[in-house]
Amino acid sequence: MRGRPCTAHDGITTLRGATTILALLQAATSHPNAVAALHRLWAYITLAATGIITEEATPLIGGLAAHDGRLHLSLVVMWVAGGTWAADLGLYYVGRWRGDWARQRWPRVRTFMVRALKIVRRHPWRSSCGVRWAYGLRITLPIACGAARVPIPVYLIGSAVSCISWAFIFSLLGWGFGRTTLIVLGHVRRYENFLVVAIVLMLAIVFWVMRKRHVEDEVVEVLASGDTGPFPKVSRPDDE
Repeated sequence: MRGRPCTAHDGITTLRGATTILALLQAATSHPNAVAALHRLWAYITLAATGIITEEATPLIGGLAAHDGRLHLSLVVMWVAGGTWAADLGLYYVGRWRGDWARQRWPRVRTFMVRALKIVRRHPWRSSCGVRWAYGLRITLPIACGAARVPIPVYLIGSAVSCISWAFIFSLLGWGFGRTTLIVLGHVRRYENFLVVAIVLMLAIVFWVMRKRHVEDEVVEVLASGDTGPFPKVSRPDDE
């Protein structure tokens, strides 16, 4: 069955709709506070999108911007938590419905998942609540939760608690960092770029030290506390 042919009236209606939308956009952007609001919205979206990649640097920088008055602290927490939560849900989906593909695509993940799966099956709630706090397993643990078929309500609530608490604590630390800078130096915006670089360098050094110490092994022991019996060790290229 053929659809109704387009008429000149349809074209005029579409043109009028587009003109109306453009007029509304022009009126909105001409408002004195429109540009600043768009900048803040873009900043919040950036925080949500980068939390899973830059990890603690995102809420720390967001908290610093909130102290500086550029953003609102509560919204920083909400957007960072929401972005990381959505990413963790995506990883859970990969583990639950694309587990075989993930193990073939990333062979390194396979060995970590052997350990994580045993822990997740014994402690589904603890594992779900630890997805943001499990350094070294932040990618593997959500995938393992999906592969172990952790009930979706359990994972939704547990991962939400993890993301909100993580975003709140590190955003608050970023806000406190800005407060300390104001007390010591008497100004924040003047040194804002240097503070951001300092946060990134500090976290890079911390992550490097934690990786050299294999802190993920300690995280596994914490998640598996109360269990009996050994867990398989992870073979790493630098250990061979």
